[in-house]
Amino acid sequence: MIIRIHPENPQGRLIKQIADCLRNGGVIIYPTDTVYGLGCDIFQPKAVERICRIKGIDPEKANLSFVCSDLSALSKYARSISTPQYRFIKQHIPGPFTFILPASKEVPKILKSKKDTIGLRVPDHNITHAIAAELGHPILSSSLPGEMVEEYTDPELIFNKFEKLVDLVVDGGIGGIEYSTVIDMTDDVPVVIRQGLGVVS
Repeated sequence: MIIRIHPENPQGRLIKQIADCLRNGGVIIYPTDTVYGLGCDIFQPKAVERICRIKGIDPEKANLSFVCSDLSALSKYARSISTPQYRFIKQHIPGPFTFILPASKEVPKILKSKKDTIGLRVPDHNITHAIAAELGHPILSSSLPGEMVEEYTDPELIFNKFEKLVDLVVDGGIGGIEYSTVIDMTDDVPVVIRQGLGVVS
């Protein structure tokens, strides 16, 4: 199923329908401020496993991010955040950044990497923000499988390719082709480990 939604003013009833799908263990493809991504509810282990199967990866080795509507999730799902780190993150959100942080006990076991870290994202995208806010907690997010290809920018082509693998494709218009910039925040000094769309100021 494909849901067409207004990118600037997402319709509330459609956002609720998407959030309900996630709560019920659904897997979606949805737009962000970078590329279209796979998403599910962080508290639905079977949905997490489905995303890992689609990507052909082991959950423990997967680079999965928590997509949040605001900074409130930071204190809940990440631990040992210093004041300078908090200020640095605040300065760069919302935006195309993924912050690697130490995981708190609130993070479901299936989602903790062997390094006991998580990736946190607050994208600058109205649809993403609205879905996460309606859901009430982060969306688990991952890039689409394989190399970034032009067809991954077009929701219609994405739907044609993945309709049998996911429950919903959220059409918010043509997507981007650059990934987020990944910043390791596990030490005092932030380190860019993947340069993407976001430029560190």
